[in-house]
Amino acid sequence: MAGKTVIRAELTEAVYQMSGFPRHKAATLVEQVLGEISDALVGGENVELSGFGVFTVRDKAERVGRNPETGVEVPIEPRRAITFKASDRLKDDINGASVGARE
Repeated sequence: MAGKTVIRAELTEAVYQMSGFPRHKAATLVEQVLGEISDALVGGENVELSGFGVFTVRDKAERVGRNPETGVEVPIEPRRAITFKASDRLKDDINGASVGARE
């Protein structure tokens, strides 16, 4: 699965296969979960999913950037950015740590 991107339709299919819900209910469930996460982030809240990680919203100040081709300085507007910090459990799963090492 390396190099593959999982899309909403595949998440919906996984929920359908694992839950036994009809496809349209599985799609609604996936959309509702993603919508709740998005709404919380837009509202400036952190979203913590135990065993998975934490999504946070950071305010980034205005700064000066540089065009790499020309070297001309360009102002970068202040903005909000989403960051993700994976849980130790997810990191262990990704790195192939044994289940017993987590406990």
